[in-house]
Amino acid sequence: MKSKHMERHQTLREKILETIRDAILKGNLKPGEKVAEPELAERFGISRTPIREAFRQLESEGYLTVIPRKGAVVAALSERDVQEFYAIKSILEGYAASLAARNLTEKELERLETVNNKLRTLAAEGDVRSFYRVHNEFHEVFLKAADNNKLYELIHQLGMKFSRLRIASLSVNGRMEISVDEHDSLLDAFRRKDAETAENLVKKTASIGSKVLLDSMTNSRNGDAANIQ
Repeated sequence: MKSKHMERHQTLREKILETIRDAILKGNLKPGEKVAEPELAERFGISRTPIREAFRQLESEGYLTVIPRKGAVVAALSERDVQEFYAIKSILEGYAASLAARNLTEKELERLETVNNKLRTLAAEGDVRSFYRVHNEFHEVFLKAADNNKLYELIHQLGMKFSRLRIASLSVNGRMEISVDEHDSLLDAFRRKDAETAENLVKKTASIGSKVLLDSMTNSRNGDAANIQ
């Protein structure tokens, strides 16, 4: 049984994680900017231990870079990061979808449909954070149905490391609605046990996700340049 102290420690750590993630995603914390431990310690009224734990977690997710003796700074997102992540995601998840198409049970297909209906509602509400969480549930169903433990582990590790990129892509205007439509097409391929189409659809989704995020980064850069002039 967890002690009250440990539960409070974990709750505070989660709050710190959400606070920093949101500040970075909203642009309140810019790439290269330092995230100060003393300010967070004062804000949450806690020691620096849970803050350092949160920093390590955020570094593993690609939000921060922890520099010895200097502290944590917001990691910069490069176009190359985006291109490389989505290229690997395309290959691994595409293969997983082709395996899943042969294995998915009727119960699992119904679960995918239920989850996607929930995503449709969240997209209409504009709730990116909840959409991201439920979106992961959709992928979890077919990744497990692929029945390849090593492949599942690789995709899970990749997703964790680049969660920042995935949330950023879903945050782009209209992207959540497109994602729901993509899932509808994928579900259709799964029902027909069409492994080739399922693989191609997942690869296409990764390609669109990459393009959406790269375009957003370009527009953001151009907007910053216009503001400076």
